[in-house]
Amino acid sequence: MGHERTLSRWLLSGEWQAHKVQAATAIISIALGVALGYAIHLINAAAFNEFSAAARSLSGESDLQVRSAQSTFDESIYPLLAQRNGVELANPVLEIDAALPGGDEERKRAPLKILGLDIFRASLMAPDLIGLPAEDKLFDILADDAIFLSPAAMEWLEVSQGDLLQLRVGTQPVALRVAGGLARVRAGQRLAVMDVAAAQWRFQRLGQLSRIELKLVRGVDRTAFKTELSKELAARGHFLISETADQEIRVANMSRAYRVNLNMLAMVALFTGAFLVFSTQALSVVRRRHQFALLRVLGFTRSQLLRQILVEGSVLGATGSIAGLALGYLTAAVALHYFGGDLGGGFFPGIKPSVNFDMSAAIVFFILGLGVTLLGSAVPAWEAANTRPAPALKAGSEDVALAKLATPWPALLCLALGGVLTQLPPIFDLPIFGYLAVALLLIGGIALMPRVSALIFSAISGAASQRGSAAMSVLALARLANAPNQASVALGGVLASFTLIVAMAIMVTSFRVSVDDWLKHVLPADLYVRTAVSGDTRGLTPDEKNGIATTPGILRADFFRSSQLMLDAGRPAVALIARPIDITDPGNTLPLTGDVVPAAQLPMGAIPIWVSEAMVDLYGFTPGKRVTLPIAVPAPDFVVAGVWRDYGRQFGAIQMRLKDYQALSGDLKVNDAALWLEAGVIPEEVIASLRHFPFGQALEFAEPGQIRALSLNIFDRSFAVTYLLEAVAIIIGLLGVASSFSAQALARRKEFGALRHIGVTRRQILGMLALEGALLTSLGIMLGFGLGWCISLILVFIVNPQSFHWTMQLALPWKALIAVAIALLLSAALTSVASGRHSVSGNAIRAVREDW
Repeated sequence: MGHERTLSRWLLSGEWQAHKVQAATAIISIALGVALGYAIHLINAAAFNEFSAAARSLSGESDLQVRSAQSTFDESIYPLLAQRNGVELANPVLEIDAALPGGDEERKRAPLKILGLDIFRASLMAPDLIGLPAEDKLFDILADDAIFLSPAAMEWLEVSQGDLLQLRVGTQPVALRVAGGLARVRAGQRLAVMDVAAAQWRFQRLGQLSRIELKLVRGVDRTAFKTELSKELAARGHFLISETADQEIRVANMSRAYRVNLNMLAMVALFTGAFLVFSTQALSVVRRRHQFALLRVLGFTRSQLLRQILVEGSVLGATGSIAGLALGYLTAAVALHYFGGDLGGGFFPGIKPSVNFDMSAAIVFFILGLGVTLLGSAVPAWEAANTRPAPALKAGSEDVALAKLATPWPALLCLALGGVLTQLPPIFDLPIFGYLAVALLLIGGIALMPRVSALIFSAISGAASQRGSAAMSVLALARLANAPNQASVALGGVLASFTLIVAMAIMVTSFRVSVDDWLKHVLPADLYVRTAVSGDTRGLTPDEKNGIATTPGILRADFFRSSQLMLDAGRPAVALIARPIDITDPGNTLPLTGDVVPAAQLPMGAIPIWVSEAMVDLYGFTPGKRVTLPIAVPAPDFVVAGVWRDYGRQFGAIQMRLKDYQALSGDLKVNDAALWLEAGVIPEEVIASLRHFPFGQALEFAEPGQIRALSLNIFDRSFAVTYLLEAVAIIIGLLGVASSFSAQALARRKEFGALRHIGVTRRQILGMLALEGALLTSLGIMLGFGLGWCISLILVFIVNPQSFHWTMQLALPWKALIAVAIALLLSAALTSVASGRHSVSGNAIRAVREDW
């Protein structure tokens, strides 16, 4: 056993010392895949856990939460709940997302979350949220102008205790005094607290609450209590009763699809690295075929040889995985420090998570890295162990060693099964079968390469011979045609990486082009007016609305009212948008998908609504269906008149006519305005006129081009990780080119020596190698484009609709793909020449003296 270990270490050391580039390439590819996957996991886990913990901290020790389907409800229900049997404590809460005037774009887009609390009850239910006034101003805790900020909020707003904080309700400024900090909040959590009565008054929410938190008497059956309370409240309005677990589910659902898709894409990058490892190991086994045969003759058993090759692969995998875990942790720490936990998705605002080393996840990713390496080493190891020594000792048998790769049936089976999986529905709203189809198409496409490359190069070689092409060109083509299995192995890493590049580039470009076209449709006006970018305190009164509409130079003014509806306690809220819509031609206003109920076919007296694609998938709101919405009491009936495309709200949105909304709800405020200008009037003139209103300084203006540019910038930020995945795929592709062609050049020393004997010069051999590399890579690029295009169809038309519930058009980024293809092509040619220069630099007699 000791001699076997010594021999194994000697063989491994000799192989690595002789072929450092190939070993380093395999290690780097595995390290990149593991690092990317582990970093994404750490960032997602840190952000999700911190956001969930911060959300739980807002509920304190409550057992149940009572909230309305709308953002607020009448506080008259509070005494009934506080005095109900089984309730130990009821804590009223008013939650406000306050708009911030001025400031940078980030501050505009992220409102300040304010909790209005009954301090005496909150001190028992959620003591961490109690403000800490100065010792000589203890009654500030009940003052109507006092607000208490968390440390993160103070830092973000650049204020300190005693300063005035400027907020806005509609067009009216609200100045509050920073009376102190909060007792204990999570690090990085942006939060403000004030007395509930003061919050109702200051933010024009008199008599309104957002939720009531209930702490039940010990021993009360929570499930039974919840059921009975739901029945009692059903007669009073549209109330939802949820537990802490429901809240955590809602938080998880907000980002689950985004997190899963990023993790899956990272796994695809790691999977691509496995093909590069397979290429490296297969070519290494072929190169050492004579060495292994000699070891077998000297007494090395099949199991020993199999174990030796698998050990070599496991060392590569273990080394790459450990390096990847370290790199992934460092990447996650840097990303969280500089960019926060959103990864561009915008799902976790107002928190500042920190990275924690996750041992269980590290073990999983280590096993994945090691597993894909062993997977890539298994086939070459099995072939080497089962090869008869005598034929292997003869020259020219290298391509026979990979003959089994030419069998097309396993590849065709993978492709057929992948096609079948594309027709299956999602599981738990996740495209599991879609990703399995992507993996099977990638495996099947690459496994089919030996047969495809043999057919293509044989045809080209025959045509070149008939035309009387240059001798070295004919020789290069003959080599590729008669050794298709080795060519295919060299092609594997290139094909896998370029396929991934093409698929992701087409997906991202398709999405970006679709978003751009969508923005052109939903931004038809000349000028847009609002009081704030986000928050629920923005809005215009009827008088302000009329003043804007009658301003000289404005031809037409459309006003919008947006709010939130909670239709399911386990899902995020749905957006409700009220606006002018022509019922006879809704497509003039909405980007309809084609599923429309004509106005003439709507039931008499029906109130039409138009829903986004997500509403169809998540709630079953199909065209023509009658539904109820909790807009008034009793809940009115609506008819789904059409489906429209919405890239701004993943969890569903409903549009209805503004006049219908106002008649049902009595809410006459509006949020935003779209203005069409008279001919010859420029936006600057209208802006100057609107600034003269008493509320003019509170208005914010934007032209369609500005909104589009900002939206596309946010899009690019949200896809930053995908761009990183593409960069990793390009790096893996270049590494694959370098590794494969250098390994093949070193394995062909005897062939080069024989060519030198018959008069072929070194320059001609190098030219032949450059041509082989260019031809092989060109084939890999063409096949990779075709396979990547097929995979992109799955990503665009299956994975994205099943994950995010929207559809998009297909668009191809020709310039970017051509640039990457040229880079791979040049890399292949240069690598072939560089490797060949080393292989032909030795003595020709020595190179062939062992060729029996």
